[in-house]
Amino acid sequence: MTGYLGSYATLGLLLLAAVLFFVTAFSANRVLRPGRPAEPWGKRASYECGLDPVGGDWAQMQIRYYVYAYLYVLFAVEAVFLFPWALVFDRPGFGVTTVVEMAVFVAVVALGILYAWRKNILRWT
Repeated sequence: MTGYLGSYATLGLLLLAAVLFFVTAFSANRVLRPGRPAEPWGKRASYECGLDPVGGDWAQMQIRYYVYAYLYVLFAVEAVFLFPWALVFDRPGFGVTTVVEMAVFVAVVALGILYAWRKNILRWT
């Protein structure tokens, strides 16, 4: 499709196909499911390793696990950002711009790590 509205028509057809696929999948699920599913004894009971659960179902998680997960994501994003930066850095005309971009990025990451270090978040006790 060409012309001004051609890309909109393509997008509309794609959205229509997605909606049709969604409706077809859910309709097939409704048609093919059993009418009266079996309810064996204990199907909805709590299960853990074949043993009856002991105690409550609420457990407190320590915040440091989330902090380490956040720091991992932070460094993973930084590593993902470094590879394209290294490729663009070598091209002519991008030298100073890419160095400034990376300096700002590394400075923000360094400030975050400095903040975590000063607040003793990185200390495992």
